[in-house]
Amino acid sequence: MNIIFVLIPIAILFVIIAGVVFFWAIRSEQFEDLDRQGSNILFDEDQPAQKPTKHSSDDAQS
Repeated sequence: MNIIFVLIPIAILFVIIAGVVFFWAIRSEQFEDLDRQGSNILFDEDQPAQKPTKHSSDDAQS
């Protein structure tokens, strides 16, 4: 019976933490665009991203 006095405050604490995290996610717009990430995986890019190239002549002039 004494364990109830420990478990109830812990359960209330978990509910408060979950509520705070949920409202933080809403305010930081985590749920604004749910469809984009699901459809991004279906479409491949036509060309891979280009890496910037370093010019050795630019480094020598400095």
